[in-house]
Amino acid sequence: MEDCSILGSEDTIGSDDTLEGLYARPFCLARPMRQTVPFVFALPHSGRCYPVEFVQASRLTPLTLRRSEDAFVDSLVVETALTLGAPVIAARFPRAYVDVNRAPGELDPAMFAGPLPLRVDVPGPRVQAGLGVIPKVVRDGADIYRNKLAAGDAGERLQRLYQPYHQALQALLQETRASFGAAVVLDCHSMPSPAASSDIVLGDRYGVAAARVLLLKAEDALESAGFSVSRNVPYAGGFTTQLYGHPDEGLHTLQIEINRGLYLDERTVRPGPHFAAVRERLSRALSEFLARPWAMLLQQPLNRPSLAAE
Repeated sequence: MEDCSILGSEDTIGSDDTLEGLYARPFCLARPMRQTVPFVFALPHSGRCYPVEFVQASRLTPLTLRRSEDAFVDSLVVETALTLGAPVIAARFPRAYVDVNRAPGELDPAMFAGPLPLRVDVPGPRVQAGLGVIPKVVRDGADIYRNKLAAGDAGERLQRLYQPYHQALQALLQETRASFGAAVVLDCHSMPSPAASSDIVLGDRYGVAAARVLLLKAEDALESAGFSVSRNVPYAGGFTTQLYGHPDEGLHTLQIEINRGLYLDERTVRPGPHFAAVRERLSRALSEFLARPWAMLLQQPLNRPSLAAE
């Protein structure tokens, strides 16, 4: 079993990783001794291994770069996931460098010094806000780069970081569905406290990405552990829920957004005084949630509301 906590130290920006080091090992994959539940935990935004080359090219301080991180979500959930019999995949590279919760074509050509040799989607609101697959800004809107990037940078990041993460996640889901008849991605994130409508927001794209029973049972378990829970507002799910949320094919995705104010000192991006207590409550909720007879429940006819009903 591989240690997923080696994403970086708990009180510095990252590691001694060079870019080549991240290319050699772009994600961390941890498996339990035996997978006993049809769940896969995905942590796309907890990576805190910042390549030296990236930090040097940025106009921002190392601390400011970390504003986009889902900091220490790995430390909140990985141990519990493995204990409960679920594998975990976590990106080691930071979201500010490449965002695996975006479509590969969500690119802003204006960020680059030449034409991109890649398919580029029509810019949507995320790209227009600077939060595409190669982000232009950190979460609070500050520009990341001093200069335009080389046109080849986008393809290299996608090929050597983005694609390996998704290939590994797809393989985990195929294995899980083959073993249990269904597979569920728990896509784990954190949200800045000013944007939080509750302690935790569950996102299933308004019933499209997962069987309704998953959202309902997750909500029950979290509320039993003392968390306030919202559904789909302000976060209904991103590219991961869209890509892997196909209940009719036995693939379900539920996004979990945790209010950073519960467990993090958001100013210093370090674990806060209530970190251990929040981790214990999350562990209790996840234990209750995953203990359901999911292999049987997910074989039942789907009960999804229409979008208009939400």
